Amino acid sequence: MVQKLGTLTETASQTGGPYVHIGCIPTFAGLPGVYPEDLGLSPIADGAKGEVITITGSIYDGTGWAMRDAMFESWQADGAGRYPGQPGADPAVNGFCRFAADKDSGEFTLRTVKPGAVMGHDGRMMAPHISVWIVARGINIGLHSRIYFEDEDNSADPLLARIEQRPRVDTLIAKRIAAGQYRFDIRLQGPGETVFLDI
Repeated sequence: MVQKLGTLTETASQTGGPYVHIGCIPTFAGLPGVYPEDLGLSPIADGAKGEVITITGSIYDGTGWAMRDAMFESWQADGAGRYPGQPGADPAVNGFCRFAADKDSGEFTLRTVKPGAVMGHDGRMMAPHISVWIVARGINIGLHSRIYFEDEDNSADPLLARIEQRPRVDTLIAKRIAAGQYRFDIRLQGPGETVFLDI
């Protein structure tokens, strides 16, 4: 007998556990050979146009502990602000990366090209940014956020302009620590809590 769909209820959300890494980045989880290479290994290929940068950081829980089981996905435009599939987009930039925090230190590293400013659907320009999605223990639903850059003009970005508590804008800004190197830390709660997006 077929159960009526109107009687089904939504199951409880589950936190990202150890199987997230095994299924999404098996080589990182210690299971090489599942795929020729883990999906999203790098957002760029050799010859990508633009400034190659490295972003490092950690994700901290409410106690200030660096989470060593966090997994990230990032999406971005190329150095000219074009996404894959758009006319003139850099074929060496696929814009997608899947990576994890280091198991010992909790620090993550993203090597990519610095994205250009992007034209929004409404015709307004968005400041150069990288979108990120985060899963880890204790996170029931993946968190969405963005990484902007302190050495870019972020003043007219439509998303940043919508943040009413202006001091919190700084939680989305990667700090330049050296030529081509940025630091971006994520705080899940407490002082300096990162702005997360309801997407």
